[in-house]
Amino acid sequence: MRTRTLLLLAIVCGVIILVAGGIQLVRLTDQQQASVQLNRNQAGRAGDASVTLRDVAVEGEPSVERTVVTVDIGGVDDSSGLGGFTLVGVGEVARIDAAASTCIGIVEAERRCDLVFNTAEFPSGARQLIFRRADTQLRWVLPTA
Repeated sequence: MRTRTLLLLAIVCGVIILVAGGIQLVRLTDQQQASVQLNRNQAGRAGDASVTLRDVAVEGEPSVERTVVTVDIGGVDDSSGLGGFTLVGVGEVARIDAAASTCIGIVEAERRCDLVFNTAEFPSGARQLIFRRADTQLRWVLPTA
């Protein structure tokens, strides 16, 4: 192939990439991130699950600290539904300690659950409880210890 032909092919490929990137950018700007910030005792709905934060307690010494979050949850039968919960701190993320929590999943009828997160490595300060399900994210800003 000649050099001129290769240069023209490179320019055409570059234009195609730019057009595809522009189309993707337009698609992303049309999407709305469904993130809802809630207060304690305020019910939120993520997908087919309803969640209400009732209480937060930090227990134990700093080396074995754990955060216990009490929620009312229901609306769907999903044995792995609690996997949507995370506790986020500055530079840290904690998942539920399933063995220490009082519920192992979500059921249709609303019930109260204590969700336990190991937070020994968390710095003191701002923490948020996040619940993601379907295309919705619920979040609660927790009081600082």
